[in-house]
Amino acid sequence: MKMILRFAPGVVQIFMAMVRSENLSKGYLVTLCLLLFADYLSKIIALNYIEALQQNDFLPLIDFLIVFNSGIAFSFLDFNNFVSRYILLIIVFLITMYFLKIFLDEKDNLKKKSFLLIIAGALGNFIDRLPDGVVTDFLHFKPFEFSLFIFNFADAYITLGAIIFIFSELILLKSKHETKN
Repeated sequence: MKMILRFAPGVVQIFMAMVRSENLSKGYLVTLCLLLFADYLSKIIALNYIEALQQNDFLPLIDFLIVFNSGIAFSFLDFNNFVSRYILLIIVFLITMYFLKIFLDEKDNLKKKSFLLIIAGALGNFIDRLPDGVVTDFLHFKPFEFSLFIFNFADAYITLGAIIFIFSELILLKSKHETKN
């Protein structure tokens, strides 16, 4: 618990730095807060209304299934011990800060939006991981009844942000290529 409390002032300082930043419009800040709220609320609803490890049909491709993931994407680094838990928290925190710096320096609007989604997802999972070292995943993707992965809103934000970033890079490469010709 002491370790968790040590992170809290840092998170508050980062948030305040974002608020004071000239490169962060109020719209981005409101969007970030809304994304974090939606992620947090979805996890609370899932925890209160879905039984752990019991599948609940929702849509043809997605059902609800609560899993507590101590690793990162697709349960990578899922060692579920005290040391790896806090090392992972520190790594996620540092990566999030790196993306925050890139976000604040970025001029391209589409890339800025992609980084905002990645930051929202990383912060959402970071906040979820703080109390007990696990992230609540509850959306079970199972096309054709084949179980692929279980994720949450924060994971979806990160994935969507990465897709938008790749898309914006491809557009940039195409425009540079067309300019040369």
